Amino acid sequence: MNARNLVNIYGDMLYRICLMSLRNHADAEDAVQEVFLKYLTRAPDFDTSEHEKAWLITVALNQCRNMLRSQRIIPTDPELLHPPENPPEQNQILDALMQVPGKFREVLILYYIEGYKIKEISQIIGKGQSAVKMRLAKGKKLLEQIYRKEYLS
Repeated sequence: MNARNLVNIYGDMLYRICLMSLRNHADAEDAVQEVFLKYLTRAPDFDTSEHEKAWLITVALNQCRNMLRSQRIIPTDPELLHPPENPPEQNQILDALMQVPGKFREVLILYYIEGYKIKEISQIIGKGQSAVKMRLAKGKKLLEQIYRKEYLS
């Protein structure tokens, strides 16, 4: 697939994942750019488009982890993360999700926002299915606690 088609097909999805991981527009854009550079220089041959998509997501999550480890990421004002068409409740859930620790947030994003199944998430993040289920359950619990504390008290 040529680079332009790749960006058109996967660019928005990768940007959302990186933005939710890094919580900063400029850093998310940098991460996505790095993902596409790695694709152009190191991507293996893919059997299916789903395999290609999973590879891109894995590289994006790894890039975000590396950026978070190597530098201090300064979160963007949460208001900038809200698309204008979102209802207020959806923005509150997004704000609460941004406060969930990274390893749980990643799984929640992949499961609820990107629609991956537990087995697929397991392959993407390189953890067993039981670990994914645990992170999903713990992440949901943390999200609920944060939401209740911030918006229902």
